[in-house]
Amino acid sequence: MIKCVILDDELLAISYLKLLCEQIDDVEVVKAFNDPKIFLNEIDTLDCNLCILDIEMPGMTGLQVAEIISGSKKIIFTTAYKEYAAEAFDLNVVDYVRKPIKKERLIQAFEKAKEQINAVQKKTFIEWNSNIGKTVILTEQIAYIKTSEIDSRDKDIILNDGTTIVLKNLNFKSLLEMLPAKDFAQVNKKEIIALSSIKALGTSEIITTISAEDDHFLKLQIGDAYKSSLMEWFTK
Repeated sequence: MIKCVILDDELLAISYLKLLCEQIDDVEVVKAFNDPKIFLNEIDTLDCNLCILDIEMPGMTGLQVAEIISGSKKIIFTTAYKEYAAEAFDLNVVDYVRKPIKKERLIQAFEKAKEQINAVQKKTFIEWNSNIGKTVILTEQIAYIKTSEIDSRDKDIILNDGTTIVLKNLNFKSLLEMLPAKDFAQVNKKEIIALSSIKALGTSEIITTISAEDDHFLKLQIGDAYKSSLMEWFTK
């Protein structure tokens, strides 16, 4: 299922694109925006896996928006201008659709998006923008993930050897969608644990295999909203 968000500064273009999307199976328009700043403020809170971005917009271009969200969302560009194609594909987007948009061409773009989304979900590695540039991380090497104390938009990944990598501009929802569901669980609003890193599970606390200060092991508090899903996994 494609759950998409549209960003275009022209209301008529949004209406037309929504109309096309409604005629295509397995495609849902979650929300549409005509202001890039409002879009960026809300995108992390929306349940979507694809963004359709116009390139030519006043104040902030679709290319600039894509640089911010490309680590967490698949992107299709729409534009009336062909000169942006090279820049668009430098950002590793799904597709570049010229206006006026035809239904058949949009279907092709969605099919590409589905292939990429399904492929990502099967991967045993993730690729993100991080503090050390574009980084490929094997999921089997991840011990623990937490919200960065410096910037809540970023996430600290702690590997099994203690190395920390900071993932830039990524929310937990998008991250969990790309991690193998059988291997990771969210513990509370700010922490995700690799199930292989759990030493003991209590009613409100997890003792991990991760070393902490004074030769102790890291302990995580279980949020009320996450208790039942954790218990279900351990009683399967």
